[in-house]
Amino acid sequence: MESSKHVVVGTAGHVDHGKSALVEALTGTNPDRLEEEQRRGITIDLGFAFLQLGGIRLDFVDVPGHERFVRNMLAGAGGIDLVVLVVAADESIKPQTREHFDICRLLGISNGLVAITKTDLVDAAALSLVRLETEEFVHGTFLEGAPINPVSARTGAGLELFKDSLLLAAMRVPPKDVTGHVRLPIDRSFAMKGFGTVVTGTLVSGSIKTSDEVELYPLRRRLRVRGIQSGGSPVQQAFAGQRTAVNLAGIEHTRIQRGMTLGPVGLFEQTRKIDARISLVPSARGLRNGATIRMHQAAMETIASVRFLDGDGVAPSGTAMAQLSLVDEALLLPGDRFILRQLSPSATIAGGVVIDAHPQRHRRKDPTVSPFLKTLERGNHEDIVMALAERSPCGLLLSEIISRTGWTDHEAIEAADALAKLGKLRVVSRGPFVLTTEQAMSKYASAQLEAVDAYHAAVPLVPGIPKQDLRARCGNPRSEVFEAALGDLVKAHALAISGDIVSRIGYAVELVPEEAHAKRAIEWEFDNAGLAAPAIADVLGKIPIDAPRAQELLQILLREKTLIKVAEDLVMHHTALARLRESLSTYRSEMGEALSIAAFKQLTGLTRKRAIPLLEYLDREHVTRRVGDERVIL
Repeated sequence: MESSKHVVVGTAGHVDHGKSALVEALTGTNPDRLEEEQRRGITIDLGFAFLQLGGIRLDFVDVPGHERFVRNMLAGAGGIDLVVLVVAADESIKPQTREHFDICRLLGISNGLVAITKTDLVDAAALSLVRLETEEFVHGTFLEGAPINPVSARTGAGLELFKDSLLLAAMRVPPKDVTGHVRLPIDRSFAMKGFGTVVTGTLVSGSIKTSDEVELYPLRRRLRVRGIQSGGSPVQQAFAGQRTAVNLAGIEHTRIQRGMTLGPVGLFEQTRKIDARISLVPSARGLRNGATIRMHQAAMETIASVRFLDGDGVAPSGTAMAQLSLVDEALLLPGDRFILRQLSPSATIAGGVVIDAHPQRHRRKDPTVSPFLKTLERGNHEDIVMALAERSPCGLLLSEIISRTGWTDHEAIEAADALAKLGKLRVVSRGPFVLTTEQAMSKYASAQLEAVDAYHAAVPLVPGIPKQDLRARCGNPRSEVFEAALGDLVKAHALAISGDIVSRIGYAVELVPEEAHAKRAIEWEFDNAGLAAPAIADVLGKIPIDAPRAQELLQILLREKTLIKVAEDLVMHHTALARLRESLSTYRSEMGEALSIAAFKQLTGLTRKRAIPLLEYLDREHVTRRVGDERVIL
């Protein structure tokens, strides 16, 4: 694993305040890659440059400052570790300075410094005034007390001191977790001659290496990594925190749009609904239930509607839990931060953090929702697994835990096993990994006993209830949960299983004299008929007992194998079939193994209508085998 530290540095500030010029002065690279950007002297789309400083590689994301290009700024802001707030000495704080800085705070960026640029254009008194205004502007924020460095990209004044401050700030950035699942939000997609499709983004978690298979969300396309660049150079592997370019095989670059994400194959599910905590900026007018807004998360942009979970809205500077319904599918995980902007006029009004990326639709003012979300937001791994299991009484899969949390398999299993040791959860299967609460297990056990007892009372002539019927009557839990609860009851000698039939221990079908007589009558009718079996309806119609009980008696005879079902509407006595086997054996000895349909009809005295289903039964029982239009007696 690569040992050097990587820090993504983002610029923030008003248009034409010298952000790109500062980046070029530091790195030697002009981040304005578009011809129009260089011609107009403003950044329209994201620009990138790199700098090695004191053993730390700094990946610069230069963002546009013009109000019309704030959406492009947001596409690059999601992966920033450290922000450089740029304020021009000749203009001081301007509208986009405020909006960019609001966005940085809403995204949870907590490291940075200030650069007062264009110092060559003002005198010392004006510079001192801008510095005071900047100190007042950042008061009470994460930049309070951060270095404020006057610089001039044109003359180079202050650049070395700025680099020292930049290095100290970068050293304070905590390292990224490279052991998690790979996620690369895509902010650019293009074709490179000789290579094909290339996408770029900031790797927010995990690592990616050449020849890896990845999945493109939300298209759910599996793609192969042909090559990787980071810091402008080819590498075999890139890690969380790095600006990364990935050469992909198997897709045209026009199919990939900004806002899509490269992730692990088959592990996550995209979503159109999230539960989140929303925080409004002081300048917002408030947000009401049903409001339609524009949502930005990393490089993804979509339209969303808001429904607050407690109350009808939130006031400026306020915070509240809400459910957002998204127009477009997106790959989102708990902890992902996003920005909300008004549709018209465009303005940043709020930020938020995803709490649950796959929520249910909540009942209005449901008192259980807020405690559940607070557990997901602030709880440890055990708390979260317990909360998810309680909300999934039919059984919770390992894959569902990972999709809801973004954890690794090890983290999820470790938390589940810890709860199992405490007697709070039961891991009912490890292939697939399925768990449920002990409370749910007790509930299903009680439901199974009640359902079996009810079945015995309702259908006393049947020895027990089929498993699938029992599972449905108990709320249809996952099969692993159902089988575990059933196994508990068998071990406790409360229930018995015979094949697919579940019954109370010791339960036996008891016939009253009238039923016993009717059962013997049904058997006699079929026994007396031999292979010329009568129609089932005709036999049951002769029996002096109600039709449901007559059907149950027929089923008893079938379970006892006194009668055999040859076809759906054809039942024969077992003795008739036994005699037929003997006849076929004799025929084989005397006439050979070949048996035509005509010979079988003559042997049995049956019509073709009865002979064909009987031959098909004999095929299934491996007494005969069909070869063309004839049979071979085995």
